[in-house]
Amino acid sequence: MSISHSVKAMYLNVKVKKVLVLSFSALGFLVLAAWSILSPRPATAAPRVPTDGAEVLEHLPMRPGDTTARELASLRAAVMRAASDPLPDPMPATQLAERYFDLAAARGDPRYIGYADAVMLPFAQSRAPAVLSMRGQLKQYRHDFDGALADFKSALKADPKFASAHAWRGAIFLVQANYAAAKIECDALQTLGRATLYGACIGLARAYGGQLGAGSDALQRALEDTQDTGNRLWLLTRLGEVSAWRGQPAKAEKFYRDALALGIDDGYLLAAWSDFLLDQKRPAEVVKWLATWEASDGLLLRLALAETALKLPAAKAHVQALADRFAAARMRGDTTHRAEEARFELQLANNPAASLVVAAANYTVQREPRDARPLLEAAIAMSDAAAAEPVRAWLQSSGFEDARFRQLGAASANRATMPRSMLDAKSTEPKPAVKP
Repeated sequence: MSISHSVKAMYLNVKVKKVLVLSFSALGFLVLAAWSILSPRPATAAPRVPTDGAEVLEHLPMRPGDTTARELASLRAAVMRAASDPLPDPMPATQLAERYFDLAAARGDPRYIGYADAVMLPFAQSRAPAVLSMRGQLKQYRHDFDGALADFKSALKADPKFASAHAWRGAIFLVQANYAAAKIECDALQTLGRATLYGACIGLARAYGGQLGAGSDALQRALEDTQDTGNRLWLLTRLGEVSAWRGQPAKAEKFYRDALALGIDDGYLLAAWSDFLLDQKRPAEVVKWLATWEASDGLLLRLALAETALKLPAAKAHVQALADRFAAARMRGDTTHRAEEARFELQLANNPAASLVVAAANYTVQREPRDARPLLEAAIAMSDAAAAEPVRAWLQSSGFEDARFRQLGAASANRATMPRSMLDAKSTEPKPAVKP
């Protein structure tokens, strides 16, 4: 997800990412090789280049009372002032890029990542820790995890106390299901005295690694230790997810509603909440929550799933819009929404073969629960036990305790045992965020 998906773990100010919460996988060629089995897509129109520099191409969505435009104008002015110096200070540009990154995570709009790239371009050779960290965040958003890890390592070499770099490295290792490496980064945060970041990091590491109860306890302690609203939103969201995995829907709903009550726009929270509601067979509530969020691919997917379940007239147009967006993403080599694309192909396009190809390619790069479930469901639909073997191996090695995942894993090895109600269930998606 554009959440969503960026890295889906924890990010400072942090919004990993799935952390919402993106690079080519080793099996990316399978998507191209299997093009013939993908759903038919209409041809896209040729791009149009405006001839008038004053032409308004689109009005970006702003909520009533939203002060974002004024905030961005102030940050841009600071960048312009710095640019007039013989040796421009990179910090104003870094702060503006960070804000763009936050907006991409909160609104699910990847255009803000392009704006951040442009702002940081003049400082491509800078070795300042904050610049290196920002560069790493942008790389992880596009799933260049190796490049991002290297940038964060360089930031720590320049400043061993740069906590956000440890947090981001931990987030990436969690996405890759490398829990031992993630715990090293968590421990470094504890050594630096960053209790909230440590709790967020170790909480997810334990939850993913077969200790849902211990993970929940760590996240709860971190929540009690912080009054920062952004941190609380992230922790409440993850506590909602962990409670759902533990089979505690009432507790999960309380955490989600507490997060929503903070009144902060957050695409990852809305995605996780919507997935919870879809799993609880409450699609009408999803339609209510997501009615004004069509600009986000990940949230539009969930809206279309809910509308389709309710047989609403709007579903047809939204399904077509998703088809067009995923086709456009493939044409430009964008692999940041493959978990969502796999769900689209299976649940809306009725193309399990395409879903399996996309889900398998995605799982070579990202191995969070949100990435595992679409692969299991597609493998079951195609009666392809071998395709789901990587997920079954993860379930075995990690000890991940969610009962639905364990049922799906067993069913993927023996298609005949799969209850239809399980196969029809919708999937979940994760994300990131906690300030240093």
